[in-house]
Amino acid sequence: MGRVTELRCVLCDSVYDPGSVEYTCPACGPDGTLDILYDYGEAVRTLTPDSLRGRRRDLWRYREILPVEDDAYIPPLSVGWTPLYSAPSLSERYDAAEVWVKDDGRNPTGSLKDRASAVGVARAFAAGKRTVACASTGNAASSLAGFAAVAGLQSVIFVPESAPAAKVAQLLVYGATVILVRGHYGDAFALAAAAIERYGWYNRSCAINPYLVEGKKTCALEIAEQLGWDVPDRIFIAVGDGCCISGLYKGFWELLRMGLVRSIPKIVGVQAEGASPLYDAVRSGRDFVAFGPANTVADSISVGEPRNWAKALRAVRSSQGDMIAVSDEEILSAIPELARSCGVFAEPAGAAAFAGFRKASRGGAFAGERVAIVVTGNGLKDVQSARKSVGDPLVVSPSLEELTNILKGEGACA
Repeated sequence: MGRVTELRCVLCDSVYDPGSVEYTCPACGPDGTLDILYDYGEAVRTLTPDSLRGRRRDLWRYREILPVEDDAYIPPLSVGWTPLYSAPSLSERYDAAEVWVKDDGRNPTGSLKDRASAVGVARAFAAGKRTVACASTGNAASSLAGFAAVAGLQSVIFVPESAPAAKVAQLLVYGATVILVRGHYGDAFALAAAAIERYGWYNRSCAINPYLVEGKKTCALEIAEQLGWDVPDRIFIAVGDGCCISGLYKGFWELLRMGLVRSIPKIVGVQAEGASPLYDAVRSGRDFVAFGPANTVADSISVGEPRNWAKALRAVRSSQGDMIAVSDEEILSAIPELARSCGVFAEPAGAAAFAGFRKASRGGAFAGERVAIVVTGNGLKDVQSARKSVGDPLVVSPSLEELTNILKGEGACA
């Protein structure tokens, strides 16, 4: 497995030896998130296109650059190697050379967050921790609960009281201790941080624990490999706390460093208008813009105070990408269009990435470009929002005559 050589602060560039720092940079505090770095010269000796052909089809196929030293600690759930679909109807409709949709809703608990939880639970298990905790708007919580359960660990989850019922149900089914916090995500995060420090639980928060982003970066590694190491020109992903976009950039950066790809795609983060502090930061040219409580239908990115802002902004700026903000109406209308175009049913946050692509493509902005869209979560996680995006079903008595009349009224039969 991968050999970590150092931890480097994203703000001040301070370097720490593995094991000397638990979570964030001591000099910069919580904003000083760390990069996990490896011996890339050693890794590329065995991490090659040829060697990958015979490996397991999950995220652990990239073991040379993952921070888990013993296979015995890996949770017994298959994570990663999710489908990357070609979407020719979208490329034609929005005037792009090619469009692909990465469906990470196919992971065990239905979201990209499973990539982080797989690594986090493995490291907690290796460290001898019995309880893992996090704050979440929903997906990270259900992901942690599922992976902790199969590893025999306890999980304590802090989520805003407004979290969708389907996600709360997942937590309870997996046996998590669920704390519904009155207030927004920032309130849940603050309470979780205080409880983790007091009780010594393992912290699964990607914005604090640098090892969790290592799981998320495997989404980028898969996209590159699935496209024959010829990466897209541009890639869209929804942004809340900033961890998923950070993982994408880290993955492509490592592939470039190892000589496996020729470039890093332009990474475009998509935020909801009601939760857009990083969009505001990019538009103003500043590092951070204060934002009030978040308010959006896309609960997975309903974050007014992103904790991983520094890495998220680096991902956009270093890749020469961009940030886009979309309305709730644009997000909801994106759900059925995406499903009817390529068969991928996305929750609102996952559909936000497509909504951002759709909005940015106006005027043929991506003519000649190859574009990938990352769908971060399955639509079944928030059925209520999905229902808002479509009409009502037809109701009929068990009568063929009545059915025929209704179908004629709908123009559905000759």
